[in-house]
Amino acid sequence: MWFEILPAAAIITVALSVPIYAMYGLQKLTLGNAYRRNMDERFDRVMYQRDFRLTNNPYLMNGLNAIPDEDRK
Repeated sequence: MWFEILPAAAIITVALSVPIYAMYGLQKLTLGNAYRRNMDERFDRVMYQRDFRLTNNPYLMNGLNAIPDEDRK
């Protein structure tokens, strides 16, 4: 009958969803943040490096107040 496929479908669904949810905990453990920034494009990598250089935490929202003022002579 049609319902005989349900256990196999449930196992496949769980097996395919485990890595997605496991990455949440793994990134929280290793990066200190549960979400990873996308670095597929060069611009995204440059912005990640800029944020890390300015605040030592690329996951914080950075504005103009994160850029240190220059000393005027």
